[in-house]
Amino acid sequence: MSDLQEQLIALGGVFQAAVMVDRIARTGQSSEADIGCLLGSLLVRAPQNTLEVFGGDDLNLREGYRALVGALERDPSSLQREPLRYALSMLGLERQLGKRDDLLETIGNRLPQIQAQADHFGLVHENVIASSGALYQDTLSTLRQRIQVHGDMRFLQQASNASKIRALLLAGIRAARLWRQLGGHRWQLVFSRRKLLNELYDMMRSPS
Repeated sequence: MSDLQEQLIALGGVFQAAVMVDRIARTGQSSEADIGCLLGSLLVRAPQNTLEVFGGDDLNLREGYRALVGALERDPSSLQREPLRYALSMLGLERQLGKRDDLLETIGNRLPQIQAQADHFGLVHENVIASSGALYQDTLSTLRQRIQVHGDMRFLQQASNASKIRALLLAGIRAARLWRQLGGHRWQLVFSRRKLLNELYDMMRSPS
């Protein structure tokens, strides 16, 4: 797998989280497989490659790839505006997080507790989602930049949905951190658009 493919898998994770946040905010709907894939990505400690972070298969990142393609193509008909806004916000928050050793330490200390809960209850249990959401709230929500999630207040005001959204944002920022560690840079999204798109088209055509 090429360096660019590894970067695009991580970036696909950011956009997948963004798509799911938008869906929960607007419809209250989410699939256990999608949530499990991203929550699981928080708990992978020593992956052999980027794909392993997302369960060894990028099938659960396909909607993220589609949203990323829509953003890179700049076609108004396929552009998913809210997911794009969330994804760019997560990339920005990850940069801020990288300057805060105290918050990184808190996240590092609490992830093993979430792992223990996942081992006991199962990855998509409400306790695991609530703990992941609380970790986001106690760390990333304290930064000056905040992610404002727009949607239907009937769904946003449900505690379970709020926890899912925060947990997904945490997973998206984890993917953003991975993307940057793999050499990803925001300028690529502007100046290497065609190269990224060509690689994405190939990845979406090939069987997972």
